[in-house]
Amino acid sequence: MRRLLLVAALSMVPVFAMAQQSSTPAAQPQAPKMASDDVMALLEKGEVFFLDVREPSELEELGTLEGYVNIPLGQIEQRLKEIPRDKAIITA
Repeated sequence: MRRLLLVAALSMVPVFAMAQQSSTPAAQPQAPKMASDDVMALLEKGEVFFLDVREPSELEELGTLEGYVNIPLGQIEQRLKEIPRDKAIITA
């Protein structure tokens, strides 16, 4: 009986240890923000690819900038060939 209680108690140690861990996720790094004039200058130079990942309904409501390519976030995986690999990518 004592052995059974000991095994049961020891098997609960990992459960209690996990319960004590912090539930807050690690902070995600944030991408730098750019001024619109800087964005337009990069677009004119052709140095970057502007990717707009918003849904069509969001584009209708909020608009977009000339030169942005719209590939909704849910379609990125299927449309990867449309994204150049030789340029920096800026998303909206």
